Amino acid sequence: MLAQGSTPKILIVTPARNEAKTIPHTIESMIAQTVRPTAWTIVDDGSTDDTAGIVERAAIEHDWIKLVQRKDRGKRSVGPGVIEAFYDGLAPHDLDAFDYICKLDGDLQFGSTYFERLLEKFDADPKLGTASGKCFDKTATGWEALRTNDDFSLGACKFYRVACFQEIGGFVRQVMWDGIDCHRCRMKGWKAMSLHDEALKLYELRPMGTSDRSVFHGRFRWGRGQYFMGTHWLYALAIAGYRTFERPFAVGGLCILAGYFAAMFRRDDRYDDLEFRRYLRRWQLARLRLVS
Repeated sequence: MLAQGSTPKILIVTPARNEAKTIPHTIESMIAQTVRPTAWTIVDDGSTDDTAGIVERAAIEHDWIKLVQRKDRGKRSVGPGVIEAFYDGLAPHDLDAFDYICKLDGDLQFGSTYFERLLEKFDADPKLGTASGKCFDKTATGWEALRTNDDFSLGACKFYRVACFQEIGGFVRQVMWDGIDCHRCRMKGWKAMSLHDEALKLYELRPMGTSDRSVFHGRFRWGRGQYFMGTHWLYALAIAGYRTFERPFAVGGLCILAGYFAAMFRRDDRYDDLEFRRYLRRWQLARLRLVS
């Protein structure tokens, strides 16, 4: 916990590729914050639009915004590619010089007190390791709340106590990095949460899972990621059933199952931490009330 009256040092890293339509809104949201970050590094991950130019212009006006550019790999790489870009943005900084670190997407809008309110949550609970608000997707009929488990911070905006981030070893450079990290938090005695709070609403300007090809491909990748992480097949069925009742209705759940079982039949690689996988399966079976 920070000393009373001290100003927290916050590092935010944003991997971004072809976000020219959305990142101006993210920048506007950040500039409007009542508690701004100490440093915000935006990593242009080989964009072919004006993402880099938009960030450069913002950095001229605000010296706490920095641009890092990566070569174009020729395509968007969801999962490991995002985390590679994140670590390129982290590389110029000494993490020990900060109290908090946040991985933030470049397609979000949020209220001016978002980070102030989040810091209040962390200050109130010394065991809170990572947290976010809840996310809302833009649809044809308005903003629709994404159904997310309260025991996970959202991949779109993962705010971490630096001590927790370091203890879990940071992010895994693979699909399902944003699930593995929260489970590792719990293994280490920290809490991971997404919070129901009006001030912590996040508005995603592009529907979740559509940044690479299509929402169907995104759900298939999600299922493959669950297999990599070590998810029990019964829990994979439960996930698919739960996601059947959200867009794309029914088909999304089937795509998750297809991704999971395709990876199983191919004998794809799995996360190589056996202790973690045992912990994960027991946690999942307990959630299904199959073990105590």
